[in-house]
Amino acid sequence: MTTLIVSYPSTEGGTFDREYYLSTHAPLVHSAWSEFGLQSAEVLFPSSEPQPFACVAILLFRDPAGIDNALSSAKAAEVIGDVKNFTNTTPTIFCADD
Repeated sequence: MTTLIVSYPSTEGGTFDREYYLSTHAPLVHSAWSEFGLQSAEVLFPSSEPQPFACVAILLFRDPAGIDNALSSAKAAEVIGDVKNFTNTTPTIFCADD
């Protein structure tokens, strides 16, 4: 297993629609990237106190090649293009070396 982490920063003036993320974006990610070995996803929201992130998603893939293939696929454009529908911030995407 290998991990792709997507974090959405909390910024002044930043917005994040949790309902849209959970009901629309998360299922989109799952359907788009399952064929590339996406095994599971965990979504973390901060407590109500000020935090550096509005959301952190932890996506577990079968192997590093699956992450590379998912991010370079035509479906990645659909996933990334959907981000504007729930936030006006730019996410940070990075891989953890599991």
